Amino acid sequence: MMISFSVAAIVLAGLIIFDAKIKRKDTRKSKRHIHKKGISRFGGVALITSFVVGILFDSNLVISAPLLGVLFGCGMILILGVVDDCMQMSWKSQLFFQVMIVMFVYIMGVRLEYITNPFGGVFLFSGGIWYTVGLSISICWVIFLMNAMNWIDGVDGVVGGVTLVGVISIFILSIRPEVNQPPVGIVAAVLAGSLLAFIFMNFYPAKILAGSSGSIFMGYILAIMAIFAGAKIATTLLVLAVPVIDALWVIFERWRAGDSIFSPDKKHLHYRLMELGWSSSKICLFYYGITIVVAFIALNTNALGKMFCLGLITIFMLLVLFSIRRRLIFLQKK
Repeated sequence: MMISFSVAAIVLAGLIIFDAKIKRKDTRKSKRHIHKKGISRFGGVALITSFVVGILFDSNLVISAPLLGVLFGCGMILILGVVDDCMQMSWKSQLFFQVMIVMFVYIMGVRLEYITNPFGGVFLFSGGIWYTVGLSISICWVIFLMNAMNWIDGVDGVVGGVTLVGVISIFILSIRPEVNQPPVGIVAAVLAGSLLAFIFMNFYPAKILAGSSGSIFMGYILAIMAIFAGAKIATTLLVLAVPVIDALWVIFERWRAGDSIFSPDKKHLHYRLMELGWSSSKICLFYYGITIVVAFIALNTNALGKMFCLGLITIFMLLVLFSIRRRLIFLQKK
């Protein structure tokens, strides 16, 4: 953890100083970018670099084929993200490379072998058609989280803080006797170190942004760790309920408007809250507060309890989103 924190802090400071000296201007044009000044979008470089270094220099970890696949996936995300931050790739190109990354990691051994049945037992994904089902679920799961975390990266401090809560939850889960996944705990601790350094530089007013590489990486590694940690997808899904529900809501809104579900806009919850006059700090606390409460519940309930809690948080979030929409319509008519 200390290695990843130190490396991230050094690289982040270097990137901020370098960006200030060259006075680089952000040439990206997008409806969802709110930062007016030329702030570096390469925070993901520090996150991914420090994470990989922290993993490679941890003597307690054996670099197995699956873990090596994850690290190569991190490298590919770094390249993909940096290219997107510089040139703004089309959503089709991004989606293609994301699918390739997930399939590569799956081939290397990061596989969803089962899902817990909330009513008892498990659903196995081994052999025949079930192997294909497992692959399909893995691809959808990882890509969805990659994009969901990328989409909430619109307000300083939000994506890093939410990811940190998710990582801590997975760490706690991995060291419990019934799960007993020390390697996952080590990976989570290494990532937590990188995130702590990043959040310090990214909290409002941000000195550096995660960029596509950073936010996509956060979603990627959370999704992968959920698979590693004994297929604890339900727990991770519940902890990340706010970005997940927000992503599904925006997908529905875009579909209803006839737009591409990947088209950038300001339909996300954090942008709507900004329209209502909320400050960046207040929005952060809103996301952090709900995520921490839900994480506590997720770590202290069984599969059926998680299902019930997910239903409640979904209803709550939908009420919030509907209320915000009505409020904004009312304000526009005034």
